[in-house]
Amino acid sequence: MEQEQRARGKARVIVVGNQKGGSGKSTVAMHLIVGLVRAGQTVGSVDLDAGQATLTRYLENRRAFAEKRGMELPSPEHVPLAPGHNPEADQRRLEHTMLAFYEQVDTVVIDTPGTDTSLARCAHAMADILITPLNDSFVDLDVLARVDGESMTVIGPSAYAAAVWEAKQLRARRDGGAIRWIVLRNRLSHLDARNKREMEEALTDLSRRIGFTVIPGLGERVIYRELFLNGLTLLDLRDHGTGIDMKMSHVAARQELRGLLTAIGVE
Repeated sequence: MEQEQRARGKARVIVVGNQKGGSGKSTVAMHLIVGLVRAGQTVGSVDLDAGQATLTRYLENRRAFAEKRGMELPSPEHVPLAPGHNPEADQRRLEHTMLAFYEQVDTVVIDTPGTDTSLARCAHAMADILITPLNDSFVDLDVLARVDGESMTVIGPSAYAAAVWEAKQLRARRDGGAIRWIVLRNRLSHLDARNKREMEEALTDLSRRIGFTVIPGLGERVIYRELFLNGLTLLDLRDHGTGIDMKMSHVAARQELRGLLTAIGVE
């Protein structure tokens, strides 16, 4: 599919989406971006989260750190898009940005806000791959489904799952394309707790009902928050000049990240 898109001069689009804040969307988006660039792809990125602008600040921190250290850190062509007062005008701005990217890069990564906005819905309908980071907790599972508190069984899909279904329908009507939906279990506990097992069972059940793929995801690690301040990712730590020594926990985290990159076709 990716080769076909390149042949017709259209970039692959990866959207990182979840209608709840604090799920790690920007951290996932940044690691995807750097992983793709280090794999030899040209990458464009779009930040639609005007309220937090975490991805934009992450890239600003990266640029400042590289300049201070005299390093070259692989980065994307980045466009922040803040929503205005006219949803139709916002949609046209996003479409204009994407049209430029389609002919210039191999992959576009779009980071969306943790709220339901018209701009975010428009971006979802452009996706070839949708990645939804989900904190490994039943508190956050309501992004995908309604859960019975006593039996811990899934009652039905959530508003966000319905929005993704609408995006899939829009994409199919527009160009016959399909959206591959990946749910990334994020901030996994390193203990085999009951909650972890029940989450796995609930997600497996729900994946069959509403059509997504579950991948193990990323563990709960302080390193992700520390790297943000310097705009670094786990994939940068072996570069000379970062000033960060690789530890066993970093190696384990890189292995988790490799699973995410493999899931989107990056070896």
